[in-house]
Amino acid sequence: MTERALVLFSGGQDSTTSIAWALNKFDRVETIGFDYQQRHRVELECRGDVLRRMKEDFHIWPGRLDEDHLVDLSVLPQISHSALTQDVAIKLEEGKLPNTFVPGRNLLFFTAAASVAYRRGINHLVGGMCETDYSGYPDCRDDTLKALQVTLNLGMDARFVIHTPLMWLNKKNTWCLADQLGGQKLIDLIIEATHTCYTGDRQSRHAWSYGCGDCPACDIRAEGWRAFTGEPAV
Repeated sequence: MTERALVLFSGGQDSTTSIAWALNKFDRVETIGFDYQQRHRVELECRGDVLRRMKEDFHIWPGRLDEDHLVDLSVLPQISHSALTQDVAIKLEEGKLPNTFVPGRNLLFFTAAASVAYRRGINHLVGGMCETDYSGYPDCRDDTLKALQVTLNLGMDARFVIHTPLMWLNKKNTWCLADQLGGQKLIDLIIEATHTCYTGDRQSRHAWSYGCGDCPACDIRAEGWRAFTGEPAV
């Protein structure tokens, strides 16, 4: 029996590493991305390049990477207020969730992904969520996603399994996992082709990739890279 998975793929470091993890585990892997009018929409452009290069350059996974799906979720900016969907300054306030939090985003992502997976006969859903080294988003927590798995299975009378291979890894260990899965070639792909910066900066090039270097996403990625490589803090 062919085991198939659907990976939530934004175009960033974590979801690219999750694709590699899924390619090592499953016979066929499909991907799904979401256009929710995010201010860092450049990540949607990066998705295509990452997928193309993974298909063409990584012969360790011959023919396993299959169809990609892009879903329009432009309703999100209409029902939520976030620095990722509105032109407002990114803020981190003591004792509060960062204003980059998009309420219900991952819940909506997984629900849409489950609907696509249901139609395509796929039981395994893979996401790059992590609560060890993250921005404090409650919909990235392990308990949230375990509860969502139960809800999706009850609501669709299905047997979905939600996999979060990065859940207990910090960014250093995420780089290590990418190295284990795809070697230097995958590390180079993540640096050159993926996008994680909240501001959408693709002009400023750092050792760890492109980005503004100041937003929370860049801070976490840069810190993980320095721990992975042993480079001193700037």
